[in-house]
Amino acid sequence: MSSSSNNPHTRAIAQFVSQLRYGDIPDDVTARIKLLILDSLGCALYGTALEWSRILRTTLTKLDATKACRVWGTSEKLSAPHAALVNGTLIQSFELDDVHRQGVLHVGAVTLPPLLAVTELRPGLSGRDFLRAAVAGYEIGPRIGKCMGPQHIGQGWHSGATVGVFSAASGAAAALGLSPEQTVHALGIAGTQAAGLMAAQFGAMVKRMHAGRSAQSGLYGTLLAEQGFTGIVDVFESPYGGFCTTFSRSTDRFNLDELSWELGRQWETKRISLKFYSCVGSNHTTLDAIRDIRKRRPFTLDDIDEIVVHGSQVTVDHVGWPYRPEGLTSAQLNLPFCVATLLIEGDVFVDEFTADCVDDAARIKLSRKVKVVHDPAITALGAGSRHKVRVDIRFRDGAVESETREAPRGSEQSFASADDIVAKFRKLTRGVMQETQQDALVDAVLGLDKLPDSLTLIERLRVGNKE
Repeated sequence: MSSSSNNPHTRAIAQFVSQLRYGDIPDDVTARIKLLILDSLGCALYGTALEWSRILRTTLTKLDATKACRVWGTSEKLSAPHAALVNGTLIQSFELDDVHRQGVLHVGAVTLPPLLAVTELRPGLSGRDFLRAAVAGYEIGPRIGKCMGPQHIGQGWHSGATVGVFSAASGAAAALGLSPEQTVHALGIAGTQAAGLMAAQFGAMVKRMHAGRSAQSGLYGTLLAEQGFTGIVDVFESPYGGFCTTFSRSTDRFNLDELSWELGRQWETKRISLKFYSCVGSNHTTLDAIRDIRKRRPFTLDDIDEIVVHGSQVTVDHVGWPYRPEGLTSAQLNLPFCVATLLIEGDVFVDEFTADCVDDAARIKLSRKVKVVHDPAITALGAGSRHKVRVDIRFRDGAVESETREAPRGSEQSFASADDIVAKFRKLTRGVMQETQQDALVDAVLGLDKLPDSLTLIERLRVGNKE
């Protein structure tokens, strides 16, 4: 099917994406993808009023007179690529969205924006076909992340901005009904656009935009491939300038077998976790562990001598640096600051991260009592355990309380109930939508398999009267 005989992994992915049928998807995966979609849309709707979202929308509106695709949670429309850019940014706008821990990827933020753009560009996509396409996207990105391993982000690449392009292209390609040959090229066009630097986590607004750029790049790749534009046919396998060799700076620090291992039989969609804290996923196990310790031994802030978090090398590098007040992004990614937030405020959700919290002297002072140290034994467990921590709270009276957590609440091991996910959606969207609008959107998402036209979803994402 391809001009190269050396692309078995790229070809296997393309065949899966192109040939997946709704009936191939197990019922539990279909049920899960609906909840994941609802969670992502709730995260996006919350993000519409945030400063970085406003700047992006305002700037693009001045540049773009096209009115093709909805900016979710607004009455505005932009061109399809710009809508995908904004909507991906909205989902990732406040560290609230899903994460595939092994693949190190926020999957909904890169998959859904191009898929919904295609839904508007080509009306008539049924709800079942929408779900099929979503599953295609949710399955592929995490596999590329697993192939690259946690060292990908450890080397300074932001995986949402690099790996994410493949989820974006896969979901859109499935929705457009591209052939396997066209899908190979869509992946190759998307892959060469992959880019994103992890230094954005230290206070930069642009970190929020990385998922949007992936969504946009995947959409470009798919629409171009549909028209015969060609991409790198061995984008994963190429020994020179391929995605895997280039981003790993090696010929062996990746595992190509992960790309198609049990594809269509083992479902990565079921391994995606949801967040119930408004901060980066690497912090959640520590926060859960501290909550558990506080339940069995109530303590005051004055009782604490030191908190030591033992974690993987990725945890140390990604979130364990001494806190510096450099903006909300940095506050939400920094583990010591989030621990201080939990202990002082009682929660780590949207209300606890206002603009003035960044310079909160009490939180900063308490964060200095938190140390994040490398535990080689945890690192040795591999990517699947990269969020594992052991938390030791040392008290002034000499006592020590310890708690080990493998994965946080909302993870694939202890996935949240539908009621909890709907409750999170309502909490996030209460400032954007009336209750009747919330009900309508929840019903549309959870009933997607019964919708004759998934444009219904777009209609229910509109807020406001002005077009």
